[in-house]
Amino acid sequence: MNYLKLLQVKFLLLPSRVRLVLVASVIFLIALFAYYSLRPNPNGWEKISKIGITLPLRYKLHGIDVSHHNGKIEWRKVKKMQFSDEDLHLEFCFLKATEGMTHSDREFERNWEQLGKLGIKRGAYHFFIPWREPIGQAKNFINSVKLKKGDFAPVLDIEQNSLKADSQIIAEIETWLNIVEKHYGVKPIIYTNPNFYRKFIKGNFDGYPLWIADYSKETLKGYGSNLWFWQHNQKGWCEGVKGTVDYNVFLGSESDLEDLCL
Repeated sequence: MNYLKLLQVKFLLLPSRVRLVLVASVIFLIALFAYYSLRPNPNGWEKISKIGITLPLRYKLHGIDVSHHNGKIEWRKVKKMQFSDEDLHLEFCFLKATEGMTHSDREFERNWEQLGKLGIKRGAYHFFIPWREPIGQAKNFINSVKLKKGDFAPVLDIEQNSLKADSQIIAEIETWLNIVEKHYGVKPIIYTNPNFYRKFIKGNFDGYPLWIADYSKETLKGYGSNLWFWQHNQKGWCEGVKGTVDYNVFLGSESDLEDLCL
């Protein structure tokens, strides 16, 4: 008796309930394999071993964002890193500049200067504290960040709620945006997460460029036409950076990218 016949005999000797469970398990595994093998991949997701995550290679403009939590970064290594067979490099980086009314990121000035010297397109963001008043927060950013032609528009990182009424939170976001837009002469970019977007941004600030942090989806829906940046993973590796780092992709062309700069 060959091996397959022996397995068949043993299978038939099993209780009927056990056989049903085994058959259902095999069918489930086959269906799961077929789903992951044959499902559509419109964004061209591909595992990039060098950085340890998948990237949506439909898009060609990739970047990272960092703060002092990433330590002292060797920016020359960042600039030289090639992370796919298509000769893709990191094209841009956003830096945390300020938080609340008084805090400045201790690595911001060094990182900002290095990015400028190496020609990596750079942007600066303010981490908004909703239980602090917005005017002082806007002034903190303005006093800390000197933008030049070619830099990204300023970024408001707003992702925390507070005990204030929703209408007051929306009004204070608007205050920060108006002060910063008047100073730099360009609409700020809004960075947020899906829940905060649906509750506070959608329908209130649709005219502002959007940067969404959404790690759960292979495609993005429901964010409107002003969605430009997608932070899709927090756990990528990058040469010159200790530990993991946030990876982002730009959803437009190089011309669109320039339109979001001073």
